[in-house]
Amino acid sequence: MPLQPYAASPVRRARQVTADVAVLLWSVVCVLTGVVVHGAVAALAEPARSLASGAGGLRDQLGGAADAAGRVPLVGDELASPLTGASGSAGDLAAAGTDLATTVDHLATVLGVAVAVLPVLLVVALWLPVRLRFARRAGAARAWLDDDGAGAGPTGRSRTELLAWRALANQPLTALAAVSPDPLADVRGGDPRTTRALAALERRALGLPPDRA
Repeated sequence: MPLQPYAASPVRRARQVTADVAVLLWSVVCVLTGVVVHGAVAALAEPARSLASGAGGLRDQLGGAADAAGRVPLVGDELASPLTGASGSAGDLAAAGTDLATTVDHLATVLGVAVAVLPVLLVVALWLPVRLRFARRAGAARAWLDDDGAGAGPTGRSRTELLAWRALANQPLTALAAVSPDPLADVRGGDPRTTRALAALERRALGLPPDRA
């Protein structure tokens, strides 16, 4: 299916381009914000890593001291027992610090992705269907109408009349009333002025250029 992403009208095209650029900028801002949030939360894991590193070093030192105390004749076991217990406690503290740092890292990743992705998905979910619907509708209309082939002959007149009938079905009543007090009767009666005006109205709504004929 042919696509026409932008309208022929400069004003409408400018609005569409502005909306596209705004969505792009919003996406960039959200991604950068997500990166900042990830970095800020991940920094909270540094104290936990320092705790794990210090507790791990203390565990090793106490373990070495317990081994040395265990080699003392007669009282080695009594001397090594409290040192072994303290080494185990230091090891538990090191493991807790490591677990805390891992949890904070996971939290930083989740928050960073949520801040970066969720707002973008929300905006894109609202913006993309509108843009695709316009591009498909305008592309299909442009391909069928084939502006280069539209002229004063029967084919051109029939296309103009079809667009006028589409305008009667699709355009708001205020726009129709601005063209004629009774546009339906005019089109039925073959009034060329009203028919062309309604066709032009529908062309603008479809994002097509004016009929050069």
